[in-house]
Amino acid sequence: MTLAAAQPLALSGHEIKALVDTWARFSEEPDKLTRVFLSPEHKACATAVIDAMEAAGMTARIDAIGNVVGRYEAAQPGAKTLLTGSHIDTVRDAGAYDGNLGVALPIACIADLNARGKRLPFAVEVIAFGDEEGVRFPTTLSGSRTVAGSVDPAILALQDSEGTTLEEALRRFGCEPAEIAGEARDPKDILAFVELHIEQGPVLESEGLPVGVVTAINGASRFAVTLGGMAGHAGTVPMGLRRDALAGAAEMMLAVEARGRAEDGLVATVGRIEAAPGAINVIPGEVTFTLDIRAPADDQRDAAVAALKAEMTAIAEGRGLDFTIECLYAEAAAACDPALMAELDQAILRQGISPLRLPSGAGHDAMALASLCPIAMIFLRCGGGISHNPLESITAEDAEVGARVFLDFLEHLDPASLTR
Repeated sequence: MTLAAAQPLALSGHEIKALVDTWARFSEEPDKLTRVFLSPEHKACATAVIDAMEAAGMTARIDAIGNVVGRYEAAQPGAKTLLTGSHIDTVRDAGAYDGNLGVALPIACIADLNARGKRLPFAVEVIAFGDEEGVRFPTTLSGSRTVAGSVDPAILALQDSEGTTLEEALRRFGCEPAEIAGEARDPKDILAFVELHIEQGPVLESEGLPVGVVTAINGASRFAVTLGGMAGHAGTVPMGLRRDALAGAAEMMLAVEARGRAEDGLVATVGRIEAAPGAINVIPGEVTFTLDIRAPADDQRDAAVAALKAEMTAIAEGRGLDFTIECLYAEAAAACDPALMAELDQAILRQGISPLRLPSGAGHDAMALASLCPIAMIFLRCGGGISHNPLESITAEDAEVGARVFLDFLEHLDPASLTR
């Protein structure tokens, strides 16, 4: 079936986009979108999401960690549950569609099923996670980790910049932190987790395609690098006798870029650098910089990290610099389920579109759910590949394509085809 021959959806692409745009009004700043975890704006948006879920024919609630959970029952009692959804928290000065589209679009699909009185051989839960961006507290994915049963109870003691603990914020939000453990799903009851998300990159746009199927969510390693040299007068210390920490850092950064360019799928980034003492006429005596390395396979990422550590050690030794590197964060790659990817490919083909598979360089709630059940992701094209930016955009036409693909996937998915 092509899009031209398709029957109208209960909610059109324009209505899906308008729903997300409406949620964007829930912001702590009137002229930019900022909605952080467990804030009053988050609560207002969660209430609006509940309204949309109930209008679509779902039951809805806010769980113990602040997720909004909407449920559409199966045709028969006791059937497994397909989880879907994304996050409704944002970065500061955000775009409207990151995360939020992945909540609104499945709600629209459920509304279409409900309007036709159709139930599936599995229940569907749409979850609007509250803590994917990790902006307010020094943790992230607490909502999806709670559902997966892997959340660390110690996060309740974490504080935001104003000294409010996560436990206190949950209580103010109307949640009961003592019930968090009970929100973990039993793997025997869960069929899969399938997340729709804007690509946050330019590949689909460059290929002229509205949607794509994610192969894996890249694993990531982040480091803090410190180089110690010797500060000195910029006019009196000969070039050959200098221990210039900034020059050493520059050589290391070129090595980082070269390593990232050398392998398909690997990306390597220096995102922040500081030099001391920071005077125009003083040789830098100390430099710190960050290193972010990502790849769709952990062995590829681990090998790149090892190679860069060796290369940076050699650069430091050659320049007479002290060198330390500290791991700040490490997250394993999450491979998408082959059977689910094949089902999504077929759903895309049935819309008259060529399937394209691509990795995700950004982290998503699906990473946390991978320990619970098979996962898959659909990417939807975004304008210019721009995300985490007010210029983030999608078209209503692409939103409708995404809805038709996801609805087709739901209606054709055979639970017996998933063996995990």
